[in-house]
Amino acid sequence: MLRALRAALFVLVVSMTIAACDEEPRGGADALPGPVPSRVSFSEGDPASPPAPEFSLTLMDGTHVTGSALWRERPVVLFFFASWCGVCPDQEADLKVLAERYDDSVVFLGIAGEDEHEAVIGYLEEHDVSHAAAIDSGLSVWRNYAVREPPHVVVIAKGGRVIRGWPGGTTRAIIDQTLSELVEDP
Repeated sequence: MLRALRAALFVLVVSMTIAACDEEPRGGADALPGPVPSRVSFSEGDPASPPAPEFSLTLMDGTHVTGSALWRERPVVLFFFASWCGVCPDQEADLKVLAERYDDSVVFLGIAGEDEHEAVIGYLEEHDVSHAAAIDSGLSVWRNYAVREPPHVVVIAKGGRVIRGWPGGTTRAIIDQTLSELVEDP
């Protein structure tokens, strides 16, 4: 009886370990949008808007992304956050609703600053974050976007022009209004 119990426990532990290894971490490439829907068109925003600073980051699953590749085909919403930020989850909840609404039309990317990988994964899981995320270890992206502290939201038009930024975050309605001026038929 004891042998059978040990064997069953061993099988259970091995099964759980294999399942955990197969699970992709949140915030990886699978959270990036698919192909741009054919029914959607985009405005490139005001040509007088400043160009978005280029960046290069590694998503939580190890996938490398660049800003220019992300905004080449569609608008991008950057969300600068930290796992320890007390008000970031409120902004995150708004972004989740917008990410669902704009689906494959807009890229949503969370950028944690000087945070630990496990802490960010915990934050993403705890707040059910569905968009891609990365850690800006040296804060170079934060500096290039004039981020002093989280939360901070930036909207970039297709083609790479900064449309608007909100230090301290903003409301879902304001972000939605900004995106609706860039995306037709989301």
